[in-house]
Amino acid sequence: MKTDWREALADFIAKPEFADLQAFVKTIYATEHVLPPQDTIYSALQLCSLAETRVVILGQDPYPTPGHAHGLAFSVQHPVAPPPSLRNMLTEIKTDVGESHIQGGDLTPWARQGVLLLNAILTVRAGAPLSHAGKGWEAFTDAVIRAVAEKQQHVVFLLWGAKAKAKRALIDESKHLVLTAAHPSPLSAWNGFFGCRHFSAANNYLVAHGRTPIQW
Repeated sequence: MKTDWREALADFIAKPEFADLQAFVKTIYATEHVLPPQDTIYSALQLCSLAETRVVILGQDPYPTPGHAHGLAFSVQHPVAPPPSLRNMLTEIKTDVGESHIQGGDLTPWARQGVLLLNAILTVRAGAPLSHAGKGWEAFTDAVIRAVAEKQQHVVFLLWGAKAKAKRALIDESKHLVLTAAHPSPLSAWNGFFGCRHFSAANNYLVAHGRTPIQW
């Protein structure tokens, strides 16, 4: 992860619970088929520094299908086609701001612009969604969210679905913008994600506070 993340998270990294989490990670990669590849677990924090973070998009856990997850929430790499939730996100972008700049389903260009694509849980056993829930990742990623909320100004947090919305309490809304909607999953996208216009709203907020908008 980028140096400024290590500095901001130093107190958490020093805790026994982080050591326990690291031991858990070492064990699972030695004994299970785990996603994403181990060297990409922290891709979100490697591609987007704390200082560069302008937008935070929260996911739940990595795609459980082998070959899909690569450390960025909602993202897949070529030649994998966008999964349903990402497809719905790209549909909303087209409706909201015009054609997306994303080619295929790889959201790395967003991360390089300062979009923190953070899952609450950073690993998963292949074929078993939420299999690594409650193992310590949630405390780590909550610390990441707190670091952004406390150390940055004028960041947009996009919280989609009940689990993401539960993180709202970690964010000081006097200095950041929080936008909530239904999850982009096909099960819920028609219940408030489509038409939310979060992508243009995020850019309008960034521009209003002297920050560069995202090329979605």
